[in-house]
Amino acid sequence: MRLTVYSVPVAIYYTLGLEARDALRVYGDTLRILIIEDEKAIVRFLTRGLNAHGHQVLSAENGEDGVRLAVEDGVELVLLDITLPNLDGHEALKRIRLRRPDLPVLMLTARDDLKHKVSALYGGADDYLTKPFVFEELLARIRALTRRSNQVHSALIESGGLRIDLLERRAWRGKEQIELSSREFALLEYFMRHSGQVLSRQQILSAIWDYDFDPGSNIVDVYVRYVRNKIDTPGEPSYISTVRGAGYRFEPPRK
Repeated sequence: MRLTVYSVPVAIYYTLGLEARDALRVYGDTLRILIIEDEKAIVRFLTRGLNAHGHQVLSAENGEDGVRLAVEDGVELVLLDITLPNLDGHEALKRIRLRRPDLPVLMLTARDDLKHKVSALYGGADDYLTKPFVFEELLARIRALTRRSNQVHSALIESGGLRIDLLERRAWRGKEQIELSSREFALLEYFMRHSGQVLSRQQILSAIWDYDFDPGSNIVDVYVRYVRNKIDTPGEPSYISTVRGAGYRFEPPRK
């Protein structure tokens, strides 16, 4: 099923049945996404779709409020329309870049001419998507943007006595090095990047295995057990807790 957003004038046609909801979940990471868009129907549609995929969504109806929310550290990606009240998308983008130069920004607009595309990209946008667009393409572009963004993150991630080096692909608990396979390391990295969040088996399968395995497989549970056995201290609570009916959550044990 293809989910398509149409605009100018705004008219959104979609059916979000079971097949579509499943499609929304195949693209990966859970993010805190800010939508800066004055068309309420589009905001509702995008919020519903992104929530179905597990993302947290904030929204602003004008450029000034959008900039204020975007500079908060919790926002991980921005979907920004060009035609906005109070402050247009180009000016909003300039202000966002002054405060958060590395924040991924994807422009959403009905303007399909080359001039506006070039202006947006030269102005600091990371990508550009013209309405109407298929929702699955938006999800794919979001994943590509965050993948590029993750490449410039710090090479070290630390949480509750665990430390991983992304360049050397090594892990430690305190001063003790932990031997992990490449898949175990990728799974631990994914958990540590999303500390405190509940991650479904479907999300983990998509992010770590890219659907090389049957979604009905228990491969996620098997590898979570492998990682637990290597990172947990015997007799103490696990770093990775099972959330019944939802998935798993990574949190350092409370002392």
